[in-house]
Amino acid sequence: MRLFAGLVLGPILTVAAFPAFAESCDGRVFDDPMLVAAPLCLPDNPQRIVVTDPTYSLGMALELGLPVVAAPLTGMSDLDLKARAEAAGVADIGSLMEPSIEAVVAAQPDLILGSNMAESLYPMLSQIAPTALISQPEWRGYQRIIAQIGGREAEYEEQIAALDARIEEMKPRIPDTTVSIIRITPWDFQVYLDGPNAYAPFALLRDLGVKRSEYERFTGGEEMKRPDWEDLAGLDGDTLLYIVGGMNDSAESGRLDEVVGNPLWQMLPAAQADRVYPLDPGIWMEFSGIASAHRILDDVERLVIGE
Repeated sequence: MRLFAGLVLGPILTVAAFPAFAESCDGRVFDDPMLVAAPLCLPDNPQRIVVTDPTYSLGMALELGLPVVAAPLTGMSDLDLKARAEAAGVADIGSLMEPSIEAVVAAQPDLILGSNMAESLYPMLSQIAPTALISQPEWRGYQRIIAQIGGREAEYEEQIAALDARIEEMKPRIPDTTVSIIRITPWDFQVYLDGPNAYAPFALLRDLGVKRSEYERFTGGEEMKRPDWEDLAGLDGDTLLYIVGGMNDSAESGRLDEVVGNPLWQMLPAAQADRVYPLDPGIWMEFSGIASAHRILDDVERLVIGE
């Protein structure tokens, strides 16, 4: 990872220092248990925000109207979000796994936002600007924290209310059928399970009342299964949706042809009924907030409800 050698590292501030810290903060003190390090002294009205991930933090900040000036745009498969970021003048600081600290410094941020995936960089980032790294796994809670940090609570409440209203309108139209979903990578199969801690797109399916197969429901603590070829028989939904490509080459490497040409795939009920459809990996594997949620609902209306 490229690092800026001129930075002097300092200790991570702890909650134990809160009283003295609050007195010395010339901005706004923010504290939340889902932050990697807290409390934080935030600018009252941030003007130059750098985000460290091209999914939750970037998408959520942009749709809340926050002034994002830089983010890791290299390697994104959500081309819609990338286009929105570029149209907003967001500069590229590299990739998610290898951001350029020099580019972060050059962006002159007054606030850095990101997920706890950047926790190892916290001592360095926090010397550049106040740095809020969020460890909240539930997407609504994550976006609420971003809204609170950026002073956009009203915008968040308005947008989430509109999403919830759409979900409630769609619920009665969900058919009494089952849906199976699988991700095909170059090296394995992945099934994101239906349960209370499901990854955001699959949590939305749960909110809508979309029924998944028995194999695709939480059985204990696991949130994802990696089925073998023989386990594919568990994907016996009336409709089968698959995710391929994106941040890997499974769409071009021949892997997809290998899978759909296999007799075990062709024997699945949805394959027999010709109800097998691809999903956009940029939407489903790089979920980034309320706008992504509406795109998930679009897919449900198109592929499950049939509108």
